[in-house]
Amino acid sequence: MPAMEPNLETRVDVVVVGAGLSGLAAARAVVASGRTVRVLEANDRVGGRTHSRTLGEGVFDLGGQWLGPDQPRMLRLCRSLGVELFATYHQGTKLAWDGQRLLRSPGTIPRLPPHALLDLHFGVKRLDAVTARVRRGAVRTDPWHRALDARSLADWLNENLRTRGAREVVVPALRVVFGADPEEVSALYAFQYAQAGGGFMKLIEVEGGAQQWRFVRGAQAVSLAMAEALGARVRLNAPVRRVRVNDAGVEVECADERVRASQVIMAIPPPLYAGIDFEPALPVARSQLAQRMPMGGTVKAHVLYERPFWRDAGLSGEAVCTRGPVAVTFDNTSHDGAQPALLAFIVGESARRWSTRPADARRGEVLDVLRALFGDEAGRPTQYLEQDWSTQRWSLGCPTANLPPGSMFVCGDALDSPRLGRLHFAGTETASVWPGYMEGAVEAGERAAEACLSAQ
Repeated sequence: MPAMEPNLETRVDVVVVGAGLSGLAAARAVVASGRTVRVLEANDRVGGRTHSRTLGEGVFDLGGQWLGPDQPRMLRLCRSLGVELFATYHQGTKLAWDGQRLLRSPGTIPRLPPHALLDLHFGVKRLDAVTARVRRGAVRTDPWHRALDARSLADWLNENLRTRGAREVVVPALRVVFGADPEEVSALYAFQYAQAGGGFMKLIEVEGGAQQWRFVRGAQAVSLAMAEALGARVRLNAPVRRVRVNDAGVEVECADERVRASQVIMAIPPPLYAGIDFEPALPVARSQLAQRMPMGGTVKAHVLYERPFWRDAGLSGEAVCTRGPVAVTFDNTSHDGAQPALLAFIVGESARRWSTRPADARRGEVLDVLRALFGDEAGRPTQYLEQDWSTQRWSLGCPTANLPPGSMFVCGDALDSPRLGRLHFAGTETASVWPGYMEGAVEAGERAAEACLSAQ
């Protein structure tokens, strides 16, 4: 049966597809310039890959939840919207677990044998050196860049971190950064990603890194505040099915509304392009992003307790796990301490298999890991909730989409060229700084809005 024609027609200067941080930041900038905007969001809420929910006596983030000191756009946005932050708790002893042995360390780096510690030291220096060398857009002209793209991040790590101990410090953290196993990610893509965020250590550290602060009312508070200010300009439950672009302007259609505008901003993850009928069809490099850039797999397991017993034992709540489904854990207690909580990440291949298993088995496996790390009391939570982002229809995964080996050569140019005439691409994957993070989402949205306004 053919789709019914929309019965509502709207005319604005700019139409934005997607009401995550990127789309809302773009719409906010358009309105601030005095132009008109319409935001169409497929989901029944705003926020995209940020989603906050009250659990027990606190507010917790089912999606993105951290902010770092080198992310000025988000910090300015929080100040302007009155969104409060608080420091991530990381005082105390850190743990590392390989399924049998439990290692303790006062710092980020677990206690390792001297040869493994030396290997890690020089391996991090090599990471930094390659990160500083990569250049955006060079994969088609420079053999070194193309060779790096042909290899996976795992290939590079195995060659440059020669001891198992050194690799087991780095790999779990990187799996959480990308929501993917290093075998799945182009080495060139990973190094460019790290360069845009200030280096690999910035991506994985708490103090001075991307995990320094959390949001008192949850990260979704930023999107909720922007959406409230935009009011009726934002429409929920409106998945876009068609985007037409011609010399006269653009037409964007959802089930019962057609929006006519001068410019359109696509503020959605690249894999979602495939669900929209573009007229004319997207160029090959752009359409390949939808086929070759899968979303990362991330499950967040929130485990609530009556008291923060790990703190009482002098533990920070941070742990790196090199065996089993859990990659890392954090203290996730609410800002006021009223609701003690631990957070466990299941990522990559483990996350992709997660939703196929019975709920009781999943819960039991997480609690077994937490019990091994923090003692018997960790097996007696007051509440357990997991969020599997791969099951979310309008996100398909979290925290970001990744390019596998060889794909930067095929379609990396599309990420560096986010404008096609009247069609503009935002979303955190397209950002020039902090891609995959909230900061990148805002940068991409504001950049797209500026391009739209300059074209008016």
